[in-house]
Amino acid sequence: MAETVSIAARPDPLRVNPAETALIVVDMQNAYCSPGGYLDLIGFDISGAPPVIAEAARVIADCRAAGIAVIYLQNGFSADVREAPGPASPVWHKSNALRFMRENAAYAGKLITHGTWDHEIVAEVAPQPGDLVIPKSRYSGFAGTALEQQLQARRIRTLLFAGVATNVCVESTLRDAYHREYFPLLVSDATLAAGPGQQAATEFNIERFFGWVTSAADLRAALRGNAAPE
Repeated sequence: MAETVSIAARPDPLRVNPAETALIVVDMQNAYCSPGGYLDLIGFDISGAPPVIAEAARVIADCRAAGIAVIYLQNGFSADVREAPGPASPVWHKSNALRFMRENAAYAGKLITHGTWDHEIVAEVAPQPGDLVIPKSRYSGFAGTALEQQLQARRIRTLLFAGVATNVCVESTLRDAYHREYFPLLVSDATLAAGPGQQAATEFNIERFFGWVTSAADLRAALRGNAAPE
């Protein structure tokens, strides 16, 4: 692999060093991507999930082949919800999953709860040996986790983003990355938003204020087109 590659992106091409780049796969769990998962249960349209899962799987494979670190974020809570200890915690109020479980006893302890089907990463993009999985219980992957320590240990400077939801956990993590002096690049068709119009809104925010936006095809072309000859 060449030392740096130029990735076609909005608003400008971004030149990155694969050795200093990580792919952050955000919350690609049954909760957010699968029929019967939490997001589906509370009424969000997840019909766009299959092509996003398929594209994310290709992006993950491309990054592994290019020597780019693959880091998964996995959102959820312990069965006793110790991470959101009652009304004094904002997430107790704002987590739709926690509220839904409080209001629907049949689902208590079943949504984004450690050890459940809902919490699992979807099979099509399951982590492989050598990948890193970082648990979290807030929207941002930097909040209360070891993500930044792991990035610093790997001397990472650029972060590629795939996953869900574009306008919630992806955008929250990407904004935090920007404020920590990382170069964030959203892979738009490997992400899925929650709510109508939110994909475009988040892409606008990133392109104008927080980073860069590319497509899986442009990322693939950069990684493969700049490969060093054997």
